[in-house]
Amino acid sequence: MKQSSTVLPPQAETRNQNAAGAHLALVAVQLIFGTWPIVGKIALRELPSTGLVAFRVFGATAAFFLILRSRGRVTVPRRADLTRLALFGLLGVVLNQLFFVKGVALSTVVNAALIGTAIPVFTLLVGALFGFERLSARAALGTLVAAAGVVYLIDPLRADFSGGKALGNLLLVCSNLAYGSYIAVSRDVFRRYGALNAVAWVFAFACIPTIPLGGYYLSRIPLGQLSWMTWASVAYIVLVPTVGAYYLNALALERVAPSTVAVYIYLQPLVAFAVAPLLLGADEQWVARNWVAAALIFTGVAVVTLRARSRVVEEISERPEALGH
Repeated sequence: MKQSSTVLPPQAETRNQNAAGAHLALVAVQLIFGTWPIVGKIALRELPSTGLVAFRVFGATAAFFLILRSRGRVTVPRRADLTRLALFGLLGVVLNQLFFVKGVALSTVVNAALIGTAIPVFTLLVGALFGFERLSARAALGTLVAAAGVVYLIDPLRADFSGGKALGNLLLVCSNLAYGSYIAVSRDVFRRYGALNAVAWVFAFACIPTIPLGGYYLSRIPLGQLSWMTWASVAYIVLVPTVGAYYLNALALERVAPSTVAVYIYLQPLVAFAVAPLLLGADEQWVARNWVAAALIFTGVAVVTLRARSRVVEEISERPEALGH
């Protein structure tokens, strides 16, 4: 008796290979995004935060347009959309990056990763405020639980906002609020122009304030005396967690469902938690407050984002720039 075997048609086999490649790409994306604050912390030992932002924004803008031009897909926005793209650049890049990089410099990578998981919650709140999303009782409960975790981590009753981790944590919250606002209001433009084309223009508009501001602070330090480690860190930040990760995520979104992409965001803090103490030392070690805050934040975010067919998660996952800083 012959043993029957199942042979997949070529189309099905190709789909399976594409899906497997997409999942590998998504794992790589989260590994990259999870490590970029660690590399950023190394660069910030010698660079001002505004200078690092200027390097990242300018380098990413140039790379995005080179990629688009090589693919023949550069689309000039309509005049009516220029103001909106400028607003998205302000929220999603300028304020987000300035607050985030300065927050990482003052706080820890572990805290940045914890607070970053609340981005979907901020997106939901802003979307509900402007009528893009309905705030259900379940979403409201999850938001309150996640917010309690963030507040507990910051510990405002004992915080010294003149400097140190408390101020850094507050800046990280502001960064994620700006980023969540950007995601909530940018859906229409990104759908019409495509993710890669739209994000290129968002970064282009972000160059207008960040390059002069960063250039001013960079002019006050001896760039020729920076260590090779700092320059290598800057190159990594521009090429890998900005251009490379966004591009890999865009490829993955062509092959798997948006809801699948969204789940992978929760690998980012796990990467940061594992690697940061090894590379940055005792300041990144976990304490009891981190564990309690993590439990509250992850619980709250899960309640909000794991509800059936969450529109917020789908909006975040439809655009590669929404899964990282």
